[in-house]
Amino acid sequence: MDKNNGSKEESGIQSVLHEERVFSPPPESSSRSPRWLINSKEEYERLYEESISDPATFYGRIASELSWFTPWKTVLEQKSAGSVLDTEWFVGGTLNLCYNGADRHVEAGFGDDTALVWESEPLNEDGSPEVRTLTYRDLQEQSARLGAALKDLGVQKGEIVTIYMGMVPELAISLLACARIGAAHSVIFGGFSAQAIADRIEDAQSRVVITADGLFRRGKIVPLKEKVDEAIDTLGASSVEHVISLTRCKNATAHQKRDHDYHSLLERFQDTPCPCEPLGAEEMSFLLYTSGSTGKPKGIQHSVGGYLVHAYLTAKYVFNLIPDSGQTFWCTADIGWITGHTYILYGILPNRVPTLLYEGAPDFPEKDRLWDIIERHQVTQFYTAPTAIRAFMKWGDEFPKRRDLSSLQVIGSVGEPINPEAWIWYYETIGAGKCPLVDTYWQTETGGHVITPLPGVTPTKPGSCAHPFFGIDAAVVDRTGREVAPNEGGLLVIRKPWPGMLRGVYGDRKRFLETYWSTVTIDGEPVYTAGDGARKDDDGYFWIMGRIDDVINVSGHRLGTMEIESALVSHSAVVEAAVVGMPHEVKGTGITAFVTLSPQEAERTGNLEALRDKIREHIAKEIGSIAKPDSIRFTDALPKTRSGKIMRRLLRDIASGKEEIAQDTSTLEDFSVLADLKEQDSS
Repeated sequence: MDKNNGSKEESGIQSVLHEERVFSPPPESSSRSPRWLINSKEEYERLYEESISDPATFYGRIASELSWFTPWKTVLEQKSAGSVLDTEWFVGGTLNLCYNGADRHVEAGFGDDTALVWESEPLNEDGSPEVRTLTYRDLQEQSARLGAALKDLGVQKGEIVTIYMGMVPELAISLLACARIGAAHSVIFGGFSAQAIADRIEDAQSRVVITADGLFRRGKIVPLKEKVDEAIDTLGASSVEHVISLTRCKNATAHQKRDHDYHSLLERFQDTPCPCEPLGAEEMSFLLYTSGSTGKPKGIQHSVGGYLVHAYLTAKYVFNLIPDSGQTFWCTADIGWITGHTYILYGILPNRVPTLLYEGAPDFPEKDRLWDIIERHQVTQFYTAPTAIRAFMKWGDEFPKRRDLSSLQVIGSVGEPINPEAWIWYYETIGAGKCPLVDTYWQTETGGHVITPLPGVTPTKPGSCAHPFFGIDAAVVDRTGREVAPNEGGLLVIRKPWPGMLRGVYGDRKRFLETYWSTVTIDGEPVYTAGDGARKDDDGYFWIMGRIDDVINVSGHRLGTMEIESALVSHSAVVEAAVVGMPHEVKGTGITAFVTLSPQEAERTGNLEALRDKIREHIAKEIGSIAKPDSIRFTDALPKTRSGKIMRRLLRDIASGKEEIAQDTSTLEDFSVLADLKEQDSS
């Protein structure tokens, strides 16, 4: 890293951090490298140019690799030549997500091939986990049984079914069953509270909920059905008529007249035909709720045709998926998030590569659990979050070194910008310096990757998500829509339509327009605004600088928090950091850094004040004095959701000295972290 003073334009965001290291993709002759689907810069540039200049031809060819009940008449229809908003894809075509993930493989003769591998968190007496393997025929048959059961309960095409389960095969089956019969699913992450469940059920007006008695997490049972019951009986989710409950943990739950046992239903409908329902390409495939800083959760709507094409295409090329090549793909996300929707199920299954599900925590019973899974199942693609990577770093190299990770071919990062030091550790310690690391940028709203390296062709820079994927016309602009100069911070926008783009916020057209389409216009047309700050370097690589609302205004300089956090973690004593703004009587806003030290540093550190000074000077050296934290708080852990996201809103309240936390803490994984932070002294 070196210092880069940046500059300030109308976009108002300064880029203050620069990374110079570059890593070339390994050649195909490498022991870890299979045949790369795209292996030259010229091929990437040719395909990218076609996807931008002639999307109808490009996406028509890709869509033809999938199965359609009715061919489309038009690949792409736009309201006007420059319009991104309200674009329609594959107009007139009909298809089905479940059919493309299961049935078509069965019909092609691959029904007995492994589709999904599942591993439990609890271990048997001999120390081994429970492992279940499902074939494409298993997915077809079980989704048909559950689909028939849902139809028997009155579920109609277009109706929204809410799903609230742990990471078990029945969760995947539940999504596929909904897709099979043309019902949209709304999956709620298993760590959410009863109130969060009630809010989502009420907005979707779901009549049917699929849940389980509980899930396992670090050896403990997290109750699920009782939260569903509370949401229905106490918190106003009154639309629910039926609750289908899976017995997973043998956790005692109250029985209601509305309840149905999951396995009993499947037994009843084992001989009932339930073919896949043809759906129009622009019909709704699912809702997925995301939380904003204010207001009720947003129900992001995705289509069937465009979403599937984008999910299939990105999964294929970003992870280099090749059927019948011995690959096993593992995304560690929960299916309750968009990452799980797209890169556990809907992007992977159509590519006919086995997908792996793990039920539990990465450190149960030992901190080498994930590496043990990779070794035993010979995982070839591994996709996880920077938060998890930093936790692995903190735990130490000894745990991955216990296991043979030589099966890995591609490793990936998802969920937030990855700081360069975590990138380097991941690349060298997990990938042995031989696996391409694809640092992917995308959102719930984009449906799949929009900016990402490709493993066989892209030289990678630690911390950069590299270049736009096929069909993505991404740019960094100011608020007038003018593209800013290299290394100037601005707003990340997408200027052309892409198939995986969101189709709306459920029941709230105004919010859809205000959130995503009201910030920037180009030539009079609104363009998609991601809500993130970014910059492009001299080589055209994109660097995400964090959410626009995470920018800190220090003495008139608007600084992105992600770059300051990256500089903090580049200090040898620091393994994780979060930066927020705090009131400052001179600057207006000062910088507070919450820092977790490495175990070795935590043991030997006696003079914390001296260490604070060293870290401040390190920041000044890396990116300039303007970014030196006014306050540094050392903490054993940062407040995170169960999905690993740092809850920066809570940290802002703590940094501001608020005695009472008014923010929603229902998804906080460990409340003791919050209490410890409030008690600690700052400097």
